[in-house]
Amino acid sequence: MAFTSDQLAKLTRDASSEPQTAAAATWGQRLFELDLAAVHLFSRTARSAIGKFLAVAISKLGNGWIYFILAPIVLIGLGWQGTHVAALAGLNAALLHMLYPLIKRRFGRKRPFQTDPRLPSLLRTLDDHSFPSGHAMTLTGVLAPIVIAWPAATLSAGLLLASMAWSRIATAHHYPSDVAAGVALGAGLSYPLASGILAYW
Repeated sequence: MAFTSDQLAKLTRDASSEPQTAAAATWGQRLFELDLAAVHLFSRTARSAIGKFLAVAISKLGNGWIYFILAPIVLIGLGWQGTHVAALAGLNAALLHMLYPLIKRRFGRKRPFQTDPRLPSLLRTLDDHSFPSGHAMTLTGVLAPIVIAWPAATLSAGLLLASMAWSRIATAHHYPSDVAAGVALGAGLSYPLASGILAYW
């Protein structure tokens, strides 16, 4: 059977792409295994009574309560400018809160405790999907204008974000890659917006 030059080119492309596809699948599996192993490691830190209490409490604060605590701190610390910063933080939170469910439905990634039954879920989930972490994404967006306007709060903001990241993984609701993606998306969307608006205030 004779092949045209186009058919031969297609067969060559298909044959050469098979090893690349297999290699990509292998790397993807390895990365997933590392992600899952990290969840197991973090989950162990929440097995004691105090560890479980902290993981659950921090995660629940991330459901929205943390922002009622941050608002008066910002208003006291920044005075009149704090009203602008708090308003911008609220705007970022609203925009990101509308965005991350769309991304989650698009990727449809199962949460760690759904993937591995050995991982206990320490509290009820707010939605069905894991990627990205909405808690990390929204908190990053809220903290961006605060850090820009109040550089002295950078260390405290970093510790708060790290605590939230730990709690989301320790409760087996997220992989580290979910949290990293949430922080990256939150910063990438909110930091330029906050910088631009605060420059005019």
